[in-house]
Amino acid sequence: MKVVAFNGSARKDSNTAILIKHVFGELEKEGIETEMIQLAPKPLRGCLACYKCWINADKRCVQTKDNLNTYVEKMVEADGIILGSPVYVTSVSSEMKALIDRACMVCKANGGLLRRKVGVAVIAARRAGQIHAFDTINHFFLISEMIVPGSSYWNFAFGLEKGDVDNDVEGIDTIQVLGQNMAWLLKKLHG
Repeated sequence: MKVVAFNGSARKDSNTAILIKHVFGELEKEGIETEMIQLAPKPLRGCLACYKCWINADKRCVQTKDNLNTYVEKMVEADGIILGSPVYVTSVSSEMKALIDRACMVCKANGGLLRRKVGVAVIAARRAGQIHAFDTINHFFLISEMIVPGSSYWNFAFGLEKGDVDNDVEGIDTIQVLGQNMAWLLKKLHG
């Protein structure tokens, strides 16, 4: 089994990446392979709403100047997907929004490529807006017919500077329980 994670922060190795690594720690304890992709150094453009992915039905976006098609391939190959984002103006980062908009179109246009995969959202917040960001990612999972496990609270932790999220004891506990629940679900589905 494999889980691929996308760090939607504009800062590489950010608080968002730290939270993803906490989920990975729980998955790896259960023998589940993990891979993190950081969107920061490779900007994505938003969806053009050209509907070529529906016309071509080739599992690809016609925009080829970025890595979206590689990211979709990684999602399709994985059993589980983690999408992590910081809160930007009470929502996900522009990098994460571009990823979910375009991946959603390509996957829906090709018969539901993400159907029944396990998806979890993790959110790094400085102070507020985390519920809207969390909902945005979960809406992508649900419209993609994915399975979303819960945790002991909502999947976010607070922090501003890199590493600050590790000081949010309740947040880290929530993220670790999320990883345990994701591992359990993956093993039930694929074990």
